[in-house]
Amino acid sequence: MLRPLLLILTLLAAPAGANAAQRTYAVEGDCGGRPMTTVRMAPGACLGLVWQGTGTEGPRMPRGLLPLGNGDWLVTDLGGWDPGRGSVWRLSFGPDGAPRWRTLAQGLSMPHTVARGPDGRIYVSEMNRILTLDPEAADPAATVRTVIGDLPDNRLHDNRHPLSSFVFDGDGALLVNVGAPSDRCVDARGRARTDGSSGCADSADTAQVRRHAYLDDGRWAEESTVFASGLRNSIALVRHRSGTLLQGENSVDLTTPDHPYDEINVLRRGGHYGWPYCVDLTTPLPGWSAAQARCGERERPVALLPPHAAPLDLIYYEGAMFPELRGRLLMSWHGYRRAGGRIVAAETDAQGRPLTDTGGRYAIYPRGSLTYPAGAPSVRGKVLTPGWDAVAGRQPRGSPVVMAVADDGSIWVTDDRSRAILRIARQ
Repeated sequence: MLRPLLLILTLLAAPAGANAAQRTYAVEGDCGGRPMTTVRMAPGACLGLVWQGTGTEGPRMPRGLLPLGNGDWLVTDLGGWDPGRGSVWRLSFGPDGAPRWRTLAQGLSMPHTVARGPDGRIYVSEMNRILTLDPEAADPAATVRTVIGDLPDNRLHDNRHPLSSFVFDGDGALLVNVGAPSDRCVDARGRARTDGSSGCADSADTAQVRRHAYLDDGRWAEESTVFASGLRNSIALVRHRSGTLLQGENSVDLTTPDHPYDEINVLRRGGHYGWPYCVDLTTPLPGWSAAQARCGERERPVALLPPHAAPLDLIYYEGAMFPELRGRLLMSWHGYRRAGGRIVAAETDAQGRPLTDTGGRYAIYPRGSLTYPAGAPSVRGKVLTPGWDAVAGRQPRGSPVVMAVADDGSIWVTDDRSRAILRIARQ
């Protein structure tokens, strides 16, 4: 009787309206202690539904995710694409397993990343600052303190990339993403914009990863240096224990569904990775001549990803639940086009770099696959969520954002379009 009852409860809880109903996850059966969604998974795995919002309680657009070690979680809520609508929530569970939400801070501008720093404190990225807060305080909102302020405010630009994200380097330095101020730096006639004020020159102060040196006791230098540039959107950043830094590049939005390809880059200090001049391996973007682009002088991606896959998170899996995944690089592909809506586990070498093949293929929804360009490196691995496409009345197309590994080794993931938190576990 468990499956029909869970399905009925889920349908009764579905939000009103056609769009909301299309984004509701139906459940049937059990997935490691959580209701199991109908999403077809890799053998041995299932996708459980931890929570899906239907009212005013809980985040409106869940993005960042961090386990607190006692079964509780921190969740950042983008809130919307306007300043002041974001918040940070604490998720806990009652004796019956029911989710309970508590607001820790609100009135934030597009918060995304939440992480524990080298000093053990909690840090959160907003659009134009990095802050810290104490989730264990009686009044967490009163503990909010700016750590790095005055990051570029990209919300005033068309096709902007306003979100900030960050990762800690081995010496404690903060490596902070500053997104590009436009899509590909061409004017209305498709001609290259080369003036410095457009944010498209090599000397521009956006489209880069900045390095803020660690001082001590939760303090970082306000002044930064440019760690790497030519990066359109570096929301996905991860550091391997060997010191390798990886970035997932959301490439430009040409109208073609099969071009250009997204990228995985190995970041090195001083490297320029092509934006807005080059895509793929050495292809100049329309509007830029080969002489202007100088693609042969730019850093090449270590691997190509499917066009418009939109990688929004990278993590290394070291949990106990899936020993076959240990050491692999997990990627969330958030894109709404036919290659997106997937979580992929890529094989890696000892330095955490993804292993690649040439002549590979990538899957598309609703079915089928396409071939990467001849000679192009594509990640070697497997898709954990091969059936996360929309199925009327049963499940929405997946829109995974941030992943985190729980103490038991299960993989938790936020889905911002469907206002859900899900959990990959052993079936």
